[in-house]
Order: sequence, then C-alpha cells, then structure tokens
Amino acid sequence: MSFEPKIIGFLCNWCSYTGADLAGTARMKYPANLMSIRVMCSGRVDPGFVLDAFRRGADGVLVCGCHPGDCHYVDGNHKCMRRMPLTRRIMKGMGIDPARLRLEWVSASEGARFREIVSEFTEQLRRMGPLELKEIEFDPALEGAHHA
Repeated sequence: MSFEPKIIGFLCNWCSYTGADLAGTARMKYPANLMSIRVMCSGRVDPGFVLDAFRRGADGVLVCGCHPGDCHYVDGNHKCMRRMPLTRRIMKGMGIDPARLRLEWVSASEGARFREIVSEFTEQLRRMGPLELKEIEFDPALEGAHHA
C-alpha cells in the first residue's frame, strides 16, 4: 500500500479558494489529498495555524493567496510572505522539514495552476514519506528550573 499524504490547504477567499473551485467545476483531475480551509486572506494565516496542522497529523501544509499587488486587503499577502521564513525556522527547530510548507499565489482564474500545484506538492510529499513528529517529553524535574 502506497503512502498518501494528508495536506491542509489554507486558501484565501478571494482568489485561491475561487481558483480551487474553478478547478473543481471544470472537472480538472488532481489528487484528493488536500483538505481546504478557506481563510479571508493569506495574511490571516498565522504560524500557529501551520504548526497546529502538523500536530494534528498533516504531512504538508499549502498556503495560497492572491498574487502580490492583487490582494483584496491591499497587503495581506505581503504579511503572509513575511511570516513564511519565521514559520519555516520554527518548523526546522521542531524537526519538521521546511519543504513540507508551500506558499503559492493563485488567482480566481487559475484553476489549472491550482491543480498543478496540488499535484506537484502531493508527489513531493509522497517521496518524503509521512511526517513523524517526535513527542516533546516534559520533564517535571525541570519545572521551575529557570527560576533557580
């Protein structure tokens, strides 16, 4: 049995979600590995959302927003773009390969592009294999140690 990655996609309401909808209504075939979560803006995607998706079993996270210069909220996608390096550094510190997070710009008219992105990312994650997060063990003896 081959590994099928679980992908959480945070899609901006105004462009990327509509692009995904276009791919679906045009009956474009792409892997069913993506669970889409519609957010009003990619700028709303906090690093905590991404990390929580991994903690809850995602093998990869896809964040899609409007193309720079076309954000419904003017600069939300720029905020998202600035958060990605921080998010990747946190992931690396947690032992998660930063390649498991992908950021893409997809407009409402780019259903075919959305299909390609999901297909490529799914294949990449299949090659990487399942994400195996190490449980962070809590040592009660260390509680309060920083106060000593």
